[in-house]
Amino acid sequence: MVGPPRRSVVPVNQPRRASVKPRAHEVAERAFSAIERILHIEAMSGIVLLAAAAVALVWANSPFAESYHHLWHTELSVKLGSVEFSRPLHFWINDGLMTIFFLVVGMEIRREIHEGALSTWRAASLPIVAALGGVCVPALMYLAFNHDAQQSRGWAIPTATDIAFALGVLALLGRSIPSNVRVFLLALAIIDDIVAVLIIALFYSGGIDVSGLAIAAVAIAMVFSLQAIGVNSAAAYAIPSMLLWIGMLSSGAHPTLAGVILGLLTPATSRHSRQRTLDDASSALTALSREDQRENPDASLAKSVKRLRDLPRDILSPGTRMQIALHPWVAFVIMPLFALANAGVTLRGIDFAQPAAQAVAFGVCLALVLGKPLGVVAASWLAVRSGLCVLPAQVSWPGIWLVGLLAGIGFTMSIFIAMLAFRDEGLVSAAKVGVLVASILAASLGLAWGRISSRRRPTAAS
Repeated sequence: MVGPPRRSVVPVNQPRRASVKPRAHEVAERAFSAIERILHIEAMSGIVLLAAAAVALVWANSPFAESYHHLWHTELSVKLGSVEFSRPLHFWINDGLMTIFFLVVGMEIRREIHEGALSTWRAASLPIVAALGGVCVPALMYLAFNHDAQQSRGWAIPTATDIAFALGVLALLGRSIPSNVRVFLLALAIIDDIVAVLIIALFYSGGIDVSGLAIAAVAIAMVFSLQAIGVNSAAAYAIPSMLLWIGMLSSGAHPTLAGVILGLLTPATSRHSRQRTLDDASSALTALSREDQRENPDASLAKSVKRLRDLPRDILSPGTRMQIALHPWVAFVIMPLFALANAGVTLRGIDFAQPAAQAVAFGVCLALVLGKPLGVVAASWLAVRSGLCVLPAQVSWPGIWLVGLLAGIGFTMSIFIAMLAFRDEGLVSAAKVGVLVASILAASLGLAWGRISSRRRPTAAS
């Protein structure tokens, strides 16, 4: 027979602990809880990103424009003994911090290739085909308005997609857009940027430095070696990662590609099966509950606690753990800094009375806003209709149009190519204006189309 529940006895001379938390504690908990909820809303990262871009644009065209440009040209140096590496702050953001962003992107693509929307060749091949269409059609459309030899050098300006801004705009649409559409955009934008980097190396530089590629190859071999012997600590991969970044930089390729490579090399599976991990957790908890029955429980207690502490590492893949750790930094620090440093296009002093400037600005704008979606959708449609590719799950043709519209946000890479393509400052400024206007139009059209398509009842892709 079960008796009544025992009541805890409190000595008369010992005051009972207050069950109510202090008011300050409650307010603090509510505040931190609200902040945590905001940080977990993906659309918030897009709002912060676009706000940073707006601040940069206003700042660069204000009476304080000189301070804006002076800030990003401030030299920062890294010195090791007699070796010193000095670069402007703009470089450390675009080529340094953005490597972490590309690392997260690469890990997400790796996970989707392993067990997601890109896990089969027929599904994975579609972003490749779509990206190639999104490169060729805008380039041809630009050349249709720029026949002059000097102006035609800008043919590659509208070929690139700005991943950070495109994802930020897509995030503003919230959960109304299927997650696989985001994955498709990620894959397309990465392939797009890789093609753009190859174009820069082949057409706008002196070529690839083989010695730099050799350094990168050594770094990749070090990563494979550490993985082969079962090293899972992220700190152990710091030296190979830096070596890979240095190798990509020395080779003439964009150093942020090091992040993509590392992300694709990060394992997408955990070391142990989920069932084994759960069994270990149950065993450790059982051991903890029995510690009071042992004479000297300290050693076994420490062992059980260590096993519980290692469970997240065993049950989650290295890629997933890294994504969880890096996502807040990427979304709310790195990407806004990137926007602040790159969106400040000065509009004053541009002479659109010159026909060449008009043709360059119009060609870039039209190629990004119209050429990009037409190229992406047309290439995807031909690939699917021919049976070469299939649409990923939950991705319909309205979703492909959305990806195509957002791919017209060229921004950073397009501006970078413009500075390499033209020696005339007037043409450089005209190209920047074309990129800026096109990116705003593409983002607006993408948002409008996303709102409209999300209200429709999903239908089977035809």
